[in-house]
Order: sequence, then structure tokens, then C-alpha cells
Amino acid sequence: MSQASIFEQANESVSFLRDSLPEALQKPLVAIVCGSGLSGLANTVQAEPRAEYDYSAIPHFPRPTVAGHAGKLVFGLLGQKIPAVLMVGRAHYYEGHSMDQVTFPIRVFKQLGVDTVILTNAAGGLNSKYNVGDIIVLNDHIFLAGLAGVHPLRGPNVEEFGVRFPPLSDAYDLDLRRNVHQAWKEVIPSQSTRKLHEGVYAFVSGPTYETRAESRMLQMMGADVVGMSTVPEIVVARHCGLRVLAFSLVTNNAVLTPVPRGDEELFQGKTADELNAILEEGKAGHEEVLEAGRTAALDMQKLVVHTLEAVFKV
Repeated sequence: MSQASIFEQANESVSFLRDSLPEALQKPLVAIVCGSGLSGLANTVQAEPRAEYDYSAIPHFPRPTVAGHAGKLVFGLLGQKIPAVLMVGRAHYYEGHSMDQVTFPIRVFKQLGVDTVILTNAAGGLNSKYNVGDIIVLNDHIFLAGLAGVHPLRGPNVEEFGVRFPPLSDAYDLDLRRNVHQAWKEVIPSQSTRKLHEGVYAFVSGPTYETRAESRMLQMMGADVVGMSTVPEIVVARHCGLRVLAFSLVTNNAVLTPVPRGDEELFQGKTADELNAILEEGKAGHEEVLEAGRTAALDMQKLVVHTLEAVFKV
């Protein structure tokens, strides 16, 4: 996808969608990106009016290949009155997509007239205070790939979307985050074991999970959670002038303890199976990620809908 054609291609996608969208859904106010295991957010949309499109049917739209990412765009009303579009699944850089392709849906949302983008993801917890199932409101990020040149805005600037040098110090909308904390108090029972935090997300390209040394490095740099999505989309959303709210669901705790040394006397006489069990303690797996997403889906749905109803005064 060439930079010069992104604007035209986004408009082609929008024209395709608007040809069949009900009048009430022509200009959604909110776009929500549903991450791994969080496709249940699409259940927040009212039954009527509603429209669904497979990504494969939408011109230029990237197609995900990962389990837990269905690959469909759902239009409908959130709560009672908020026109919204939801991405059930996203494309990732590690699948072989370019940064332009990964972030292309955000540009489509801009051309649809979206005001606010909400992004969700499954992430590994680096902060020792976080437990599996906790929800993190992102307030900053570390984009090592972007700093090294793998950046979604690299190349000729598309002036129709935004300026050449967009700032990111204000990327995570403060008013939206304030509303999230208020909504949490109102919709999540005080006896719930699930906690809400604010934190910093570190983007890694994947598809491998981080080594122990890499996890410790990211923690020392100030990251609270780590994952393989979201940040490129946020960069493009801010370039387009969209408000951003982002959530991470902690689906596993990153392993931070150093790898056991092979000459430790404690391990002498251990069988191969016993040694493997020691190494595999705390190791992340994709099924674990999906299961944690399923159990947290209802709380995430209530939190998002209540927040938006407060923001848009409905």
C-alpha cells in the first residue's frame, strides 16, 4: 500500500460501506477495536439497526489470521443512541502486514466521521501489582520499533489526514480516562477481585512472547504491560486528530525471574521432565490469553458502554 494512495483507498472503503449502511449508522461517533479474546464487546451493539461486513468484502481492508480475531466490522448503536463501529479482530504487524495495512482501518474510521477510537488488547503484566484479569487504562506507551524506524507515519506525509510531526505527549485523552474511573465505580461491584489501573504499554512486534531478560528490560524502562498491537493504531489515530482511549486486559504475568543457571546444585539429579517444568513455570500461551479475555468480557463491556454514555451524554 503506497503512502500516496492511502487517502484514496480509505475513501473507497468508506464509499463501499455507505452504499449499504442504514441511515442511522452512516456516521458513527465511536470506533472500537476488539483485541484477542475480547470479541464479546460486539455484543454491546443493539440488534437493530445493525450491519456486519467481513473484512474480505471491504476494499483494501487487512485480514487477520490469528485465532480469536474473527475479521468482521460491526455497525450498530451502543447503549441506546451512540452510533458505533466495532472491529472484531485486528491485523498485526507480525502476520506480515505492513504498518500501513495494520493502521489502515483507523484512516477509514476518520473518513467515516468517527470522533473517538477505543482500542483494547490482551497484554502481559510487567507491573508486580497487576493480576491476571485486571484492566489497565493506558496513559502512555513505549514504541521501540517506532523509535528504530518501523513507524506507521514513515514516508511522505498524507496531508489530508494530519501534520508532518504530530505530538504524542497528549495521546491518551485525559477526559476519557477520568470518565473511565468514574464508570468503574458505578458499574463494577466493590467486592470484585478485578482491579482497574492506569499504566504504560510497551509495543513489541511479536509473534514470540518476550524473554525473561526482555521483560525485565521493559519493566526497568517504565512499562507496566507489554503486547503486540495498539500503539501503531494510536499513532495514526492521533495523526488523524481522533480522541483515543485504550485498555489492556492482563491475560498473563510476564516471567521476570532470571533463567535458572545450568550449574546450580539445586538442579543436580533432576530428570528432564522436572527441569522442563521449572523452565515452563509462568510461560504464556495463546489459549490462556483467549480464556482470560472471555472471563473479563462482561466487565469490559459494561465499562466501555457506561463510559461512552457519560461522554456523549445519552
